[in-house]
Amino acid sequence: MSFPLPTSLSPSKVSSFKDCALAFRLSAIDRLPEPPSAAAAKGTLVHRALQLLFAEEDPAGRTLEMALTKLERAADEVLCDEEYAPLAIDGDARSEFVADAAVLVGNYFSLENPQAIRVIGTELRMSATVGSLTLRGIIDRLELDDDGELVVTDYKTGRAPSLAFEQARLGGVHFYAYLCEAVLGRRPARIQLLHLREPLMISSVPTSQSIRGLQVQTKAIWSAVERACEQEDFRPKPGPLCNWCGFHAYCPAAGGDLSLLPAAAAG
Repeated sequence: MSFPLPTSLSPSKVSSFKDCALAFRLSAIDRLPEPPSAAAAKGTLVHRALQLLFAEEDPAGRTLEMALTKLERAADEVLCDEEYAPLAIDGDARSEFVADAAVLVGNYFSLENPQAIRVIGTELRMSATVGSLTLRGIIDRLELDDDGELVVTDYKTGRAPSLAFEQARLGGVHFYAYLCEAVLGRRPARIQLLHLREPLMISSVPTSQSIRGLQVQTKAIWSAVERACEQEDFRPKPGPLCNWCGFHAYCPAAGGDLSLLPAAAAG
């Protein structure tokens, strides 16, 4: 009996199959929830604050003071969400947590002037097909440059990775360029990553060649997923990313046991 194929994938899930097939299976097929993390909560918090800044304020109102006001509101939303309740971020821990998020928001203002951004939308959900696969993604921010061309912006709140891993990150943003072209009929003139911790901006220009390469790579990965489902063969890939994996209890490479999977997980 083969594993059921996922009905759709996000760019991050496509990438995760290359990182570790077993982690992909547990997340995308068995649909096990990953344990909440402080890093994920902080990323959600900062993304929400910047979303509110662009969605609710005219250009002149996009000041650092206003962004920090949005951050306090976002903190009430995010940290009270049941998803992050197990983290028990309250009291002094909450104050320190929000203060560090405020540093990231402040760093954002050193990378660009939000008053000059001609924003089209934030947290935009898009989907398109690549062969038999439906690819879904959420674009942090879509805007127009001075020439009226599309620009895709993605916020990152963790440490900027090494150059080798950065290319993989940019590959993920190229997915968003593909989604824009497929859905809107226009290829973005630029895609950019804003690493808020450093702070650091990295940009790239999507081309016909990069889009074709992405399609070829995605189809190849999807074919590998289909084979893995048919053969029930999702092997762990031990490496540095294991330090951030939430599936150790089920991973043989980490001393875990797949037989511990909930009975209803793989259906």
